[in-house]
Amino acid sequence: MQSRLQRYFLAPTSAAPLAVFRIAFGGLVLASVLRFWAKGWIEELYLQPRFFFSYYGFEFVKPLGPYTYGLFALCGLSALLLALGWWYRTAAVALFLSFTYIELMDKSTYLNHYYFVSLAAFLLIWLPAGTYFSVDARRDPRRWHSQVPRWTLDALRLLLGIVYFYAGLAKLNSDWLVQAMPLRIWLPAKNDLPLIGPLLSYPWVAYAFSWFGAFYDLTVPFFLLYRPTRLWAYATVVVFHVLTAVLFPIGMFPYVMMVAALIFFPASLHERILNVLRSGKPHPPAPSPKERGSLTTARLNRQAPLSAGEGLGVRLPCPQLLLLYGLGVFFVVQLLLPFRYLLYPNELLWTEEGYRFSWRVMLMEKMGNVQFKVVDGVTGQIRMVNNRDHLSILQEKMMGTQPDMMVQFAHYLRDYYAAMGVHSPQVYADAYVSLNGRLGKAYIDPTVDLARQQDDLRPKSWILPFDDEISGL
Repeated sequence: MQSRLQRYFLAPTSAAPLAVFRIAFGGLVLASVLRFWAKGWIEELYLQPRFFFSYYGFEFVKPLGPYTYGLFALCGLSALLLALGWWYRTAAVALFLSFTYIELMDKSTYLNHYYFVSLAAFLLIWLPAGTYFSVDARRDPRRWHSQVPRWTLDALRLLLGIVYFYAGLAKLNSDWLVQAMPLRIWLPAKNDLPLIGPLLSYPWVAYAFSWFGAFYDLTVPFFLLYRPTRLWAYATVVVFHVLTAVLFPIGMFPYVMMVAALIFFPASLHERILNVLRSGKPHPPAPSPKERGSLTTARLNRQAPLSAGEGLGVRLPCPQLLLLYGLGVFFVVQLLLPFRYLLYPNELLWTEEGYRFSWRVMLMEKMGNVQFKVVDGVTGQIRMVNNRDHLSILQEKMMGTQPDMMVQFAHYLRDYYAAMGVHSPQVYADAYVSLNGRLGKAYIDPTVDLARQQDDLRPKSWILPFDDEISGL
């Protein structure tokens, strides 16, 4: 068993797929940063609001005022350097840290594909994606390697497989499969599209999209792994994500997934892509015969060369074992984290306790409205709060359905009004929420002083019951 594991971890494969992934991933992140900048979203989302919703445990991550532009510039530069393979490892670290900092600055901007970008950037720190078709390899031929350990490709494939499969598991519920919600709400709103628009008003189309979406997410990683079905599976990837981009404005995510899925194809395709990018330019200088061969796990940290054949009877060096164990822990966390919702007693789609970071993509149409009032603890005087005086349109919309954000805003209001001279401010909220076409109903207990509640990981007893049932996962 040990020999088989060592054989797997030291088995070489072409470095071309890693190079293509690096180029495409860096290029798309750079495009996303430029898009954010051009549309004025940095100013709108990170400079104009007076308050920002932090993540539990990351309260220290705050927008940097005008320096936020510098943070985005660093992120874009890191993405460019990553794509070029120039100072690759430094660029990967800088991209992960800068992009993740941006993601953590305000909870109201959370999107699944931002989370995916952070995870992929973290993986790239440890993968030898800069050893082939890169500026680093051209400048220093000693860094050039045409082969890498096979597990480095499988790590990216596993991450993509988790994203798809868990998104499919999340769709196995009665709202999605039996009620075709929320697609029965969303699709008719797009009936003005050319060609397919008139069809989107029919309920059967929403059911077809719902069932196909669940089947697609659950199976596409396996079809991409299986050679006879790979090409057809990738065709569905393109069609699925193009439709997603047309029907739902969710930014760069469809394009990220389309290019990321290429990692499942053999090296010959990636070499053809690289040949197109070369445009007739010569290859980087070839290494000497002594250096030629695979970049094994031992070489990842510049240890002595260790060939796949030698690995059959030799233990992996300690640094590489630590790397593999660390990545093993990383994937165990990714496999378990989406199931943390089972630790909470109430309906997940209603309370959203354990919802984020679980690949639950486009599962609900949730609308909410919340009115806060601040009561002077001494005089009893009541002040009604205009949320727009403190929050952006996006922040108010997201807070209206998410109880942890309501608590955070209540704490902000407590401190704000205390500074205005209100004695021992008490903060109460009347919140009404509708979920997947259901009638709106009271969401939280209006008699609970949210200023005294804690924003932590414990179940929130002041969320009112759902009084309905959504069967499934």
